[in-house]
Amino acid sequence: QVQLVESGGGLVQAGGSLRLSCAASGNIFTINVMGWYRQVPGKQRELVAALTKAGNTNYADSVKGRFTISRDNAKNTVYLQMNSLKPEDTAVYYCNADLFVAGSGRRYNYWGQGTQVTVSS
Repeated sequence: QVQLVESGGGLVQAGGSLRLSCAASGNIFTINVMGWYRQVPGKQRELVAALTKAGNTNYADSVKGRFTISRDNAKNTVYLQMNSLKPEDTAVYYCNADLFVAGSGRRYNYWGQGTQVTVSS
């Protein structure tokens, strides 16, 4: 079994910063991609940023230049540094991991429980 545990959400004023963390634990062989998605009520979940094990990144246009994704492969942890936050960044942020479970030879996709980020104007 694999778990993703997020932390770091909260309330911040516009222009402020937050750092999200997501630690993956369990029967993991290797993690291919770790990323962050966000969702607001009534809308589809959208990609914010993703980072491959090799170090390739993908960012939503709306966060380029403001958010930075990084990971510690040894700790199976991914981070999202969010700067210059805007009210429209308000959402529930979900961690995602695409990984191989140890001993199974199979690839799975897991989600964290979500953490609320609220940016006040």
